[in-house]
Amino acid sequence: MIDIVAVLRAEDAVLDFLSVLTAPESRHRQDGDHEGHEVHVLLGDTAEHLVLPAELPPAERLAAVARHIRPVDESAASPGPEALATLIEAAARGAEARLWTHSPADTRRSRGRLGRDAAAAVAPGGPPVLHAVGHSPYLQFISDLDRPLDRAGVEAKLAFVNRHCGHLLRTESAEYVIQTGRVHATERFFEAGTAEERERLFALLASLDEDAATVPDPWEFATSAYEAERLDRTVAWIAEHCPPGSGPLIEVGACEGALTTRLAEKGFTVHATEPNPAFRRRLTDAVGDTARVHPASLEELAARPELPGAAYLLIEMLYYGQNLALLDRLPADLVFVALEPETLATRLTPWLESAPHWEKAGETPLVAPALETVCGGRAYLSKRGSIGVLLRRTGA
Repeated sequence: MIDIVAVLRAEDAVLDFLSVLTAPESRHRQDGDHEGHEVHVLLGDTAEHLVLPAELPPAERLAAVARHIRPVDESAASPGPEALATLIEAAARGAEARLWTHSPADTRRSRGRLGRDAAAAVAPGGPPVLHAVGHSPYLQFISDLDRPLDRAGVEAKLAFVNRHCGHLLRTESAEYVIQTGRVHATERFFEAGTAEERERLFALLASLDEDAATVPDPWEFATSAYEAERLDRTVAWIAEHCPPGSGPLIEVGACEGALTTRLAEKGFTVHATEPNPAFRRRLTDAVGDTARVHPASLEELAARPELPGAAYLLIEMLYYGQNLALLDRLPADLVFVALEPETLATRLTPWLESAPHWEKAGETPLVAPALETVCGGRAYLSKRGSIGVLLRRTGA
């Protein structure tokens, strides 16, 4: 059995796959000692192919990998499925093999993309694929294989980092900094599953990145009990203060229309805006002729106030550093804002205390925090709850 480890950079092979690099072959030699096994390390950033022969001792394997440690390089990226397929095929050479690579949901997006691409590079009937859980502070994974390191293994990993990765202990780069939580004492792996599962894991961590739209409904609004409750309660909250017939609602960042369709079904006139082209196409398909769809972002709506309405809806979208002063230029006297409690307390509330043109007209809990599975039960995460705040423009 050949183990093929496909990683973005050399240090990743040790941080997430030390147990693969150094694990003895499961069968025993006649003298009772474990045999080593052949491992191939594929470095995505440089397209290098390292061969660690079966007879090479663990310490020498780590030394071979260490020779390829490089400075921080924010431009390092996956070479893509086609290039990875060539590397994997050359490593396997038609023999029985397994592929180990990053998780598509690794919070370090450069690693997540390589993990997704490496799995996509394997043809049907090719080597089985196992993903390292890797760096995943937001998700808890249900793994298929856990490999706890013994004390000697942990000491070897720490020594490797201290000896060869000092610049990564000091860097301010979020993609490359090595902190305690990125040096795993137990290395956990899960099987690749379906292509859809991998794409969903990748999209789930994309946030505002264009990759969020690579799959329909990346945040699983259609199947989540939590999201259904949040959306239904949001519609009821809006109707309490601005019932159907009061005038058009301008929903900013409507994504694929999970809220839009609910509002339209209740008789509201809705103008839904969505700047992401893929989301906007799905939004248009979802609402049909029940709502008007526009491509504008919040910034564009404020710059060109051409969509007056009874109220603007900023529902679960003020998480990305938008300038809250943009609200002053929106052509409406009511703005409905929904946020998770921490962001509400640290962002909206302090701004509102000194905002000359807005007052809080009401605050309504919409949904309580909950834990919920995602991606077909592969992982679970904390949904943080949502609070609705109604803002009314003042005469100041």
